[in-house]
Amino acid sequence: MSFLSKTLDRVKPSPTISISTKAAEMKAAGHDIIALSAGEPDFDTPDTIKEAAKAAIDAGKTKYTAPDGIPELKQAICDKMKRDNGLDYTPSQVSVGTGGKQILYNALMATLNLGDEVLIPAPYWVSYPDMVLLAGGTPVIAKATQENRYKLTAAQLEAAITPKTKWLIFNSPSNPSGAGYSHAELKDLTDVLLRHPHVWVMTDDMYEHLAYDDFKFCTPAEVEPKLYDRCLTVNGVSKAYAMTGWRIGYAAGPKHLIAAMRKIQSQSTSNPCSISQWAAVEALNGPQDYIAFSRPIFEGRRDLVVAMLNDAVGITCHSPEGAFYVYPSIAECIGKTTPSGKTIETDEDFATALLADHGVAVVFGAAFGLSPNFRVSYATSNAQLIDACTRIQTFCASLT
Repeated sequence: MSFLSKTLDRVKPSPTISISTKAAEMKAAGHDIIALSAGEPDFDTPDTIKEAAKAAIDAGKTKYTAPDGIPELKQAICDKMKRDNGLDYTPSQVSVGTGGKQILYNALMATLNLGDEVLIPAPYWVSYPDMVLLAGGTPVIAKATQENRYKLTAAQLEAAITPKTKWLIFNSPSNPSGAGYSHAELKDLTDVLLRHPHVWVMTDDMYEHLAYDDFKFCTPAEVEPKLYDRCLTVNGVSKAYAMTGWRIGYAAGPKHLIAAMRKIQSQSTSNPCSISQWAAVEALNGPQDYIAFSRPIFEGRRDLVVAMLNDAVGITCHSPEGAFYVYPSIAECIGKTTPSGKTIETDEDFATALLADHGVAVVFGAAFGLSPNFRVSYATSNAQLIDACTRIQTFCASLT
């Protein structure tokens, strides 16, 4: 009889973390590896934020806080929601967690019962389905298409909703595709949700400030105010302010849901790091120069990667609206053979051979629920991206 919980049988380790770890191990062993697998800005945390953290340490703000965040941070989040999204929240409607992942997990744990369904558009962030399974729910995958630039249509949403649907998890701009929904596209989806009052919306707005060209970010509760009481609007400081390791995520939503999430957090991790919370206050309230600085750099990297990948034999790559990922299709590479005689039967085969033969680590599309594709994170230098994309071109050209 196994000592371990049967719950573990329902989930798998994060593929993105596994691939990044394997790439790091190969690099440590002396291999020439370029890792395009991690979703992490390569810039340092802005100095004003680091100084705020140091000041908090010097002021002795190193004790326990309320389980789901200090009042100052909750107020900063309310101010941010009003300033950026036109949404009115009070501190009692805000939860702060150890990263956005904990916020999402707490919400699912607080609401799901056995048999409840959670609708997840694919391609999706790798953790969504597994968190639903851990919470006892059933993930229902609705696959977007390359032809629709990896965005779910209103008809697809309507068809996927059942009487058991409790949540829609909505991510724009998307990890892994970078797809961002326009106001009109999102209004089409919210019109469907208005017809199904039993379905709540959990947004993942982590890439809000990474929006390019003429794309303007919007979030469901902003687009359709009638959904305000059915929305949990999730965000964080990790991507917008290069603060991934600080581990601060947050959400705003109905008081009773926030209270339920607080109860779970009080019996699991309790409060997020006090120093990180004070750093996040500065991130939200202080100068926003870093966002203005980093956005055009990421946009230029996107353009570079999209152009070079489209020059690779057998690859088709859309130019996404936001985030720092592209999600190229390798449909024309499937069935081809590598110089060593390995047949590319899946996108996992493609990613495995690319890493082994040319030292480029990417994440295969099956991890995100839609194949045959792979994800590239372009949150690294132009020199690294040019080298990596050149290797990808060489690899694709070698397939027969």
